[in-house]
Amino acid sequence: MLEGRTCMITGATSGVGRAAALALAREGAELFLVARSRERAAETVAEITRETGSSAVEVILADLSEQAQVRKAAREFLDRDRPLHVLLNNAGVVNITRRETADGLEETFAVNHLGHFLLTALLLERLRSSAPARVVNVASDAHRYAAGLDLDDLQSERGYRGMRVYGRSKGANLLFTHELARRLEGSGITVNAMHPGFVGSGFATNNGLLGRVVMGLCRPFVRSPAQGADTAVWLCTDPALDATSGAYFYDRRPHEPLAWARDPETAARLWETSARLTGLPG
Repeated sequence: MLEGRTCMITGATSGVGRAAALALAREGAELFLVARSRERAAETVAEITRETGSSAVEVILADLSEQAQVRKAAREFLDRDRPLHVLLNNAGVVNITRRETADGLEETFAVNHLGHFLLTALLLERLRSSAPARVVNVASDAHRYAAGLDLDDLQSERGYRGMRVYGRSKGANLLFTHELARRLEGSGITVNAMHPGFVGSGFATNNGLLGRVVMGLCRPFVRSPAQGADTAVWLCTDPALDATSGAYFYDRRPHEPLAWARDPETAARLWETSARLTGLPG
């Protein structure tokens, strides 16, 4: 049970994030939902209250593609002087064509990796003071679509293929998990990643008619958001995982990423580059 424990979830208004929020509320967690849309956030809060009876749900509005909004979200949480026991980094995007954020960064990498890198870094001291605490990153076996991470072309300016770029961003999630776990060894904070499987949700439907058609055709073969969220919820809650850190899971079992997505030298270089791109000390 998570009575008295505070959890923050990004991308909490649909798919895996919404299912995880419902499950964690049932466990008694006090929730902070990071969401882009005020309307969808209100719908999610209403559903959580209706389905679980919990009113311990607060919303922080932020678009993870914009670093100023990520910083504002972190300040808003920290100013409330609340502990943070679980951070579930779930929000994600996949784009068929290359798009840039307000910061001039490629959007898939900016949301899926840099937004969570920055948010986690800004909340680290609160996690430390709340320990034992957990960081759970929703990665993906889509990293297998990429042959590696080109640290000289993280903005995908030398050619853009949607699934390859998405795969690189998910590999970055895994590299971030390994490096953060290494840096936090002995701190009382564990860091793990998971693969949710192919989940039927609103994912990829931001790509217009093509995205909606593709997801519609795949629907008979996908798993439900609750099934996709199950391992993430388990990583957030199971006492047996108190000492497990730096691991990757699928369906509650250890899962091996490709070699490039767990290479310690690449992980360290990605950390330094990410710190520079977000204006943080390395």
